[in-house]
Amino acid sequence: MAKEGKDLGRITPRAESYPDWYQDVVREGQLAEVAGIVKGCMVIKPHGYAIWEKIQAELDRRFKATGHKNAYFPLLIPESFIKREAQHIEGFSPELAVVTHAGGQKLDEPYVIRPTSETVIGHFFSQWIQSWRDLPMLINQWANVMRWELRTRLFLRTGEFLWQEGHTAHSTHEEALEEVQRMLDVYADFAHEFMAMPVIRGQKTESEKFAGAETTFCIEAMMQDGKALQAGTSHDLGQNFGKAFNVQFQTKQGQREYVWQTSWGVSTRLIGGLVMTHSDDNGLILPPKLAPLQAVIIPFFRKSEEENQKVLEAGRKVVAELVAAGISAELDDREGQPGPKYYDHERKGTCLRFGLGPRDLENGVVELKRRDQAEKRSVPLAGLAEFAKAELVQMQADLFEAAKKRRQENIVELDKYADFVELMKSEGTGKFVYAHWDGTRETEAKVKAETQATIRCIPLPNQGFESEPGVCMVTGQPSRRRVLWAKSY
Repeated sequence: MAKEGKDLGRITPRAESYPDWYQDVVREGQLAEVAGIVKGCMVIKPHGYAIWEKIQAELDRRFKATGHKNAYFPLLIPESFIKREAQHIEGFSPELAVVTHAGGQKLDEPYVIRPTSETVIGHFFSQWIQSWRDLPMLINQWANVMRWELRTRLFLRTGEFLWQEGHTAHSTHEEALEEVQRMLDVYADFAHEFMAMPVIRGQKTESEKFAGAETTFCIEAMMQDGKALQAGTSHDLGQNFGKAFNVQFQTKQGQREYVWQTSWGVSTRLIGGLVMTHSDDNGLILPPKLAPLQAVIIPFFRKSEEENQKVLEAGRKVVAELVAAGISAELDDREGQPGPKYYDHERKGTCLRFGLGPRDLENGVVELKRRDQAEKRSVPLAGLAEFAKAELVQMQADLFEAAKKRRQENIVELDKYADFVELMKSEGTGKFVYAHWDGTRETEAKVKAETQATIRCIPLPNQGFESEPGVCMVTGQPSRRRVLWAKSY
């Protein structure tokens, strides 16, 4: 919520308060607001939901291209289902919202509002899977989930949020592991190609893995303040849920075996990642592939009604050409001066802003302001659609390179725990620290308690994080390799 007495039109500079800056950009960009009537929940506004629709459309295309089909499962899950997998209930117990009454009467068995769907989907898999011929079963669900978060922040951590959750069943562990890696790569490629957000593929530690999984893999992104954002996860569930829900199949040899399962998901926290990866002190900056509005024509008017009509007519023609070229564009012909319109589109992250007035029309040019650049340019009206397409491609690439460069500049190798503690407690931009760890939960817990930093992941190969054996920065005990530590959202 806004601070008392604060100017709601002002965006707090990042250097002054990064958390306030984030909330201000979300508010001024018309992305979401706190749903004060429901604790810990948010309202996603049309501009924010338009971004989610673009994320959803591209990911859905990629899921289907890898053989997955969409389905939908109940929001309410019998409490007994949650309790069938011990690690699962232990991991989610503090976050569960439970329905105990319905229709004016107390229920014989309470229902849990879905925090995730491994249990209920496991139940239906047990009914749908009988033979090796039914495998692999590749299901995805677009849904909302509820986790009773005590400390919330729009998009990043809310009681209710939107997501997709993939659930698959396989005849062998090897095939399940291939699925886990395939979907992790889908997420990483999407983050790079559409979000312009560089991510690190890695494996979570035992302490940080998903409740009920054998192994959890993740993509981790660095935000502008140096904190990490877990942007997606892909889990090897082994046979844990298969055994809990008796999901068995008959092999080709006629034997009965439990299936090997996976689950994987991303959520609306990706929108928070977009905000914190690219935006500036003036508001949203969005990568063109996910921007609801890629180009806007803003007319300049004079007193001559005839000239004004010519400008409007030319603006409509330009918009039609841009749309025909596959660019989302509009003519902002609202009454009033250009200044407030500039302000509005800057706040909302419109990628390209074209100013068009009578003099520009006479000279066959428009004034271009790209959202991620400070300067304005005069560009020809002729061939504007092709020019705009090229400019959007360049902007997408520039945003990715800028984020990648910033991340590289803020990853450091440390060997002494004293240096690590000093860095984590210092003010200013945070860092990712690449340091040795002895592999124990005790050391991991000690570091978290003393610095609030956690092991974000053990990086997978071929990402520039190759590491040699060494000694743990905390205990001095042998370490097989370095891992990535950071504070996180």
